[in-house]
Amino acid sequence: MSGSGDSGPAPEAYDATPFLPRRGGLPAHRRAAADCRGCPLYQDATGTVFGAGGTDARVMLVGEQPGDQEDREGVPFVGPAGRLLSKALREAGIDEEGLYVTNAVKHFKFTRDETRKRRIHKAPTLRETLACRPWLTAELRLVAPELVIVLGATAGRSLLGPSFRVGTDRGVPRPLPGSEDGARVLATVHPSSVLRAPDRKAAYEGLVADLRTAAGLL
Repeated sequence: MSGSGDSGPAPEAYDATPFLPRRGGLPAHRRAAADCRGCPLYQDATGTVFGAGGTDARVMLVGEQPGDQEDREGVPFVGPAGRLLSKALREAGIDEEGLYVTNAVKHFKFTRDETRKRRIHKAPTLRETLACRPWLTAELRLVAPELVIVLGATAGRSLLGPSFRVGTDRGVPRPLPGSEDGARVLATVHPSSVLRAPDRKAAYEGLVADLRTAAGLL
C-alpha cells in the first residue's frame, strides 16, 4: 500500500534524444526519425515528416508541424500553405532551390470533425515541441545555414524561447542562439495564418515584406 506522500507514477518522458543516430548525416537522421517515439504524436500520424533539402542550403525555413497533406505525402510544405509560401518566396527574390525546409514538430497533430472524415490541425504543446527539438538541433548542425527563417509562433518559441511573440518580434534579424558562425534568424508569420486572415491581401504583403528583409541579409 502506498504511503500518503506517494504522488503516483512519474509522467511519461517526452524526448526524441534516444532516437537520434550517434553519427551520420541527413540521410541517417531521416531514417532514424521515421522510428521516433519521442512523444505520443507518432501514434496517430501517418509518419514522420523530416526536413527536405541539402547540406549546402544557405537558408533554412522552419514551420510549425506537418499539415494533413504533408503527413500523407511525407514532405514538408506541399499543402495550401506551402503553395502560398512558394509564391511569397518568389516575390521576395528567394530561390527555393537553395532552401532547406523543415518543421519544429515532425508529426501531424490533429482532431477530427464531426463526420470523422476530416483531420483538423491542432497546435502542438510546448512539451511536444521541446520533445522534438533534438531533431531540429541536429538539422541546424548538419545544414549550418547562414539564415534561419522561422514561420509562426511554435517555430519561433522552439528556437528563440517561450517569450517569443510573432507580432512584436517578426521581421527583425537577430543572432541565431547557439550559433558560433554568425548565422542569423528572422521570424515572420506562418503562411497558414495568411490563409485564415480576414484581410488576406494585407497579411500576404506583410509576409512578403518580411521575406524581402530576409533576402537582403544574404
